[in-house]
Amino acid sequence: MIQALKSVRHVTSGTMKQTVSELSVPVPWGEIRGKVWGPDHGRPVLCLHGWADNCGTFNTLIPLLPKDFRYVAMDLPGHGCSSHRPPGVQYMFPSYVMDVRRVVDALQWSKFSIIAHSMGGNIAGMFSAVYPKMVDAIVLVDSFGFLPTDSKELPRIMQEGMDEMLELEKQTKYKPTKVYTYEKAVERLMTGNDSLTEKSAKILLERGLVEVEGGVVFSRDMRLHLKNTVRISLEQSLDFQSRIEASILVILAESGFEKLFAEDEQKKFPSIILQGYRDRNHTVVSVPGSHHVHLNNPEVVAPLVSDFLRSKLLSQSAGSGDIDTSKL
Repeated sequence: MIQALKSVRHVTSGTMKQTVSELSVPVPWGEIRGKVWGPDHGRPVLCLHGWADNCGTFNTLIPLLPKDFRYVAMDLPGHGCSSHRPPGVQYMFPSYVMDVRRVVDALQWSKFSIIAHSMGGNIAGMFSAVYPKMVDAIVLVDSFGFLPTDSKELPRIMQEGMDEMLELEKQTKYKPTKVYTYEKAVERLMTGNDSLTEKSAKILLERGLVEVEGGVVFSRDMRLHLKNTVRISLEQSLDFQSRIEASILVILAESGFEKLFAEDEQKKFPSIILQGYRDRNHTVVSVPGSHHVHLNNPEVVAPLVSDFLRSKLLSQSAGSGDIDTSKL
């Protein structure tokens, strides 16, 4: 299966001009895969992609960032080239937090920074609250770091998510996996995500397709489309947020994620979370672009991220002389 993934990744030409190596971390159910940019002893930065994407989402951004950092972008389980979770297991945020811990332990990183997009930002926020001493800086790209749910809605969401899981398990026994031509796969991805350009869709599909007889299939686990049954309330989100010790830069796309919260009741949660960052002297900025602005228009995001990494991290290195290195 890995060989099939590798062959499909070359369907379209890559955008990277620098050497990139492949990451593989063994886990109890298979492996977590990813990509690595930068020198062996560069300052460590973990990159976390969004829902249903993969580590290719950083292909256009990382080459524009400072070259003396070590960037490790992981395919979260069920995404890209990483193994799917075992049968009967749901995809939940606490599990993703444990996956991050598995990867950084394998790399022997005791302190690192995070660049995260969308759902990856929610994982970054939770990880940085649970392990505050391990993370020194966070860049949230079109993400709030937390996605609160009204506590009154939690029982309904849990029920729906569990029922969806049980129904999918019944269907999987009889429903064949849909096979696409490459062109139809690009069209399908763009139809389901209007924030992607055709070029960006093709980049994601380098790790998002598997070659099979008669065409290609999407590599992501269908369980990703089910409701996440483990949610946290606004009060819990604010408590998690208060425990983060890292410096934070929030980059919001003007036509991005915040536009999904159309109603006043829905809008108040992100507003409160964002104000929480401002109250703690973190930085919140807006840039022109859509939800995938970092992939579609990396030149808009890169200067902000680069300045943040240099100002927050290189100055720390000069003072402490303590830079973690990778075991890769």
